[in-house]
Amino acid sequence: MTPAPSRTARIRALAQHDVAEAQSALAALLGDLFAMRPRNVRINFDKYSLNSLNGFFEDDGKAYFFKFHQEEREEAMTGEYYRAEILSRAGLPVDQPVHMSVQPGEQILVYRRRTDPRFSDVLFALDAQDDAGKRREAVLAERDLSARLLKVYLETLHPVTVEDVAAEPIHRLFHERLIDADTRLPPGGRLADFYVGKPFVFPGAELDWDRFSRLKFVINGEQYTDSVGELFDAAAVRLRPDRLTDAGGVVAHGDAHNANVWYMAKAGRAELSFFDPAFAGSHIPTLLAEVKATFHNIFAHPFWLYDPATATEAFRAHARLDGNLLHVDTDWDLSPVRRDLLEVKATALWRPLLLELKRRGMLPADWRAVLRAGLFLSPTLVMNLRAGARSHTPVSSLIAFSVAVMVGSEPVAGTDRVTDFLDRIDPGERKN
Repeated sequence: MTPAPSRTARIRALAQHDVAEAQSALAALLGDLFAMRPRNVRINFDKYSLNSLNGFFEDDGKAYFFKFHQEEREEAMTGEYYRAEILSRAGLPVDQPVHMSVQPGEQILVYRRRTDPRFSDVLFALDAQDDAGKRREAVLAERDLSARLLKVYLETLHPVTVEDVAAEPIHRLFHERLIDADTRLPPGGRLADFYVGKPFVFPGAELDWDRFSRLKFVINGEQYTDSVGELFDAAAVRLRPDRLTDAGGVVAHGDAHNANVWYMAKAGRAELSFFDPAFAGSHIPTLLAEVKATFHNIFAHPFWLYDPATATEAFRAHARLDGNLLHVDTDWDLSPVRRDLLEVKATALWRPLLLELKRRGMLPADWRAVLRAGLFLSPTLVMNLRAGARSHTPVSSLIAFSVAVMVGSEPVAGTDRVTDFLDRIDPGERKN
């Protein structure tokens, strides 16, 4: 029997068509949970709130910021949200909520309202107009955070059991979005809701799921090994919780995209601090710990994931069918700040982490496939990438699936930015 929707689920659904009523329901929820009398409750509809709601309210003359994450069919899932104390105890910079509820279906955080920008907003401005000095400050802040993350990962790296891993909520970002909640088999969840049996419209091609899922991509002349369907199938097998014990576990945020990171400008050097640790845990599978941050802070930009309309104006993309090949021509690429952040992720975090896994005999032979599976699911299941389904246009949708294939699949021959990145972090390769 399917559980009744939670209050957070009802509020999230209500916000799509009746904002005033959703805000009234939120005020009631906040009042019930925290014995507050919320006034001026306002939902903040920003481009990064793909699976969550956040906003502002006042109580007793003080200003607050609230946020909650809510998954479809969450009531049937396992794993507890919001364990900020895990990150704080480990030494990671994390904003502590003043109120927190971890009751199933009513899991919500309340923070003192602050005026610092999110790191995502700082980087978006640099995507739109590069500034070498501001870019340097942002990259240095990212390097400092990576150093702290690496220290915590190395200090907390430990063997894990299937039970340890299965209890972590991070699987809601990956495997749970691939499977049916009742049968526990794919295709289900968002994979079924978003794509199976649906139409795909691109400039130059219109396809159904059956055809689209079996096509091999050729992106700017580079052919890729796996189709979209094959990538989903492989991820459904390799990212099962019981398959993710081989590289051990670490303490991690798990979903540190930069809309969950404050940017605090200080004299000399900016600092970064996490918030919204919805998927934090003590036994996060090591190879998944930085996957979401790597994708959403780098490969999701500039523009195409969070700003499809802007991407449609800024870039071109065209598709051409040739038998079982989908040829894509596009001028999309990473912006200078995203390329710099990728270099930081490679040298300051991923490579030393993989070196330590190798030293301890904990690095699986197929580590590249695990990273690619996580990178591929990061965009495809965070929102519906089909044109017209939500905010994507035919152009941004084609760019979206092209980037997803690029991060998920090895090229048949040659290299691209992702193979260069994986070669750079490979602990078996000698680096100059």
